[in-house]
Amino acid sequence: MRTLTVNGTDYQTDAPPDTPLLWVLRDELGLTGTKYGCGIAACGACTVHVDGEAVRSCQVPLADLWGEVTTIEGLAPDSRLAPLQEAWLRHQVAQCGFCQSGQIMQAADLLASNPAPSDEDIDAAMGGNLCRCGTYSAIRAAIHDAARAIGEGGAG
Repeated sequence: MRTLTVNGTDYQTDAPPDTPLLWVLRDELGLTGTKYGCGIAACGACTVHVDGEAVRSCQVPLADLWGEVTTIEGLAPDSRLAPLQEAWLRHQVAQCGFCQSGQIMQAADLLASNPAPSDEDIDAAMGGNLCRCGTYSAIRAAIHDAARAIGEGGAG
């Protein structure tokens, strides 16, 4: 058995050590906000945070897990939407919505390290997260909006 902490809660799993974190999150813990996209860390749909760092959960085997995991379900632990999620809604970013949890988790990582990113900073940070619907300009606008909200006293 292995203990992992996800969204502030400890869980036990007996999954094999080579099991990708993605499958434990979805299949064992029922946290289906994290999506399976490509399985090779090329699309970003499975992005979660491990110790605050954005990672592709499809490529993190349990044996290599190095810290606490935060999924889209845990981004705003007080059951309210995080400023980033609110900005996503205001800018109507989601079309099909499939990639959005990964997009938001990647954007949260960006804003944690760069609270006032330029368009170039956003493009560089978000480049590994693909959106088949092509909502990149809305994503950029929502990130700028969230950065302003966070700067005015909102939390990530």
